[in-house]
Amino acid sequence: MSDWRIWLLVLACGAATYLWRGLGVALSGRLRPESEVFAWITCVAYAMLAGLVARIVILPVGTLAASALGDRLFACGLALAVFFLSRRNLFLGVGAGFLVFVALTYLRTNFS
Repeated sequence: MSDWRIWLLVLACGAATYLWRGLGVALSGRLRPESEVFAWITCVAYAMLAGLVARIVILPVGTLAASALGDRLFACGLALAVFFLSRRNLFLGVGAGFLVFVALTYLRTNFS
């Protein structure tokens, strides 16, 4: 590919990026975050995140697939319990789930 085509591609990508950023800045003052559209977008985002987490926990790939499903489910359940019991502290919930999962995996691989 010649040099001018590469530079044209870089300029086109930059223009597309800055066009959307500029449009966002121009429209941001007119948007209402509490509107029905934003409530719907929030619901869709949470649904996508929940689907991704469920996919990772139930049908993992790679190294995580070698772990037991029961270990993954128990760690997720405990993480949710700690999250809600700690007044929705995400750090505590994720940390508890991670530590329990690591401990269960360690115990299963070294003492089974």
